[in-house]
Amino acid sequence: MIIAGLRSRDQSVLDYVYDHYSGALYSVVLRVIREEDIAQEVLQDAFLKIWNKIDSYDPSKGKLFTWMLNVTRNLAIDRTRSKEMSKTKKTDDLALSVNRIDNQEHIELQVEAIGLLENLKQLPEEQRFVIEHLYLKGYTQSELADEFNIPLGTVKTRTRLALKELRTILKIN
Repeated sequence: MIIAGLRSRDQSVLDYVYDHYSGALYSVVLRVIREEDIAQEVLQDAFLKIWNKIDSYDPSKGKLFTWMLNVTRNLAIDRTRSKEMSKTKKTDDLALSVNRIDNQEHIELQVEAIGLLENLKQLPEEQRFVIEHLYLKGYTQSELADEFNIPLGTVKTRTRLALKELRTILKIN
């Protein structure tokens, strides 16, 4: 019914889809973009693309929500690669940097309270470095590779090895 409504350009169906799925799609965009104003623009672009490209959706390949999620995520990733985002990243203001430092101190207190740092100390240095940056400092694997000039494959391998080692340390199957 939803797919048919979107394909027939029924505005009430688009309203329904927006009301029921925009929250989930927005959270995906926000994880990629991290700036609310731009994330909201990307969400609008995503719904416009969903509306205009609904005929390219093939139900035999997956659920509608999965397709909408992929459309939205791809737009968010494309936006991060745009010149506009590159300029924004380069001109982060001091308040943002201070906020990141404050948040990092808060995260370190939480992590220390559950004993995670002791377990991380048991990892080889390069594995610990990758895990700390990915899971405690919020980097993506690509960002980590770019910023610290480590090949992406190496970042992925170190992550996999570190997680395997942490399972052993924590005695998790």
